[in-house]
Amino acid sequence: MAEAKTVVTRIEPADFISQVGPERKREEAQVLDQIFRDATGEKPQMWGPSIIGYGSYQYRYESGHGGTMCRQGFSPRKAKHSLYVLRCGDETEAAAFAPLLAKLGKHSMGKACLYVNKLDDIDLEVLEEMIRLAWKRSCDSFPE
Repeated sequence: MAEAKTVVTRIEPADFISQVGPERKREEAQVLDQIFRDATGEKPQMWGPSIIGYGSYQYRYESGHGGTMCRQGFSPRKAKHSLYVLRCGDETEAAAFAPLLAKLGKHSMGKACLYVNKLDDIDLEVLEEMIRLAWKRSCDSFPE
């Protein structure tokens, strides 16, 4: 089986954030870092070259493939911030978050993440509530 590409690195998240451009994205990354720290109670680690992650869990698919991944995280991408707060392809997860997503503000979704162009487009209190809920659900589903 192939090894996971997204693993913890030795890069300091603060050093990574300091290199994010443009300036607005860098400032927003600092805001997101604080929101994730407050909501999870965890210090961040870099996962791969660009994901700032909080906590970790072990997963295993029915195929036997498994690994370790951050429970929550974000990546301050050039076009949009990628927020890793939802479990991939889980219908009960999607239903649990539907009321919060309706209140979040302007965003789009992928299989396991939210995309936000700029933080002014969303309600940060709703985002923090989502992160807290996702953290609890992750810890309940994947205890350490």
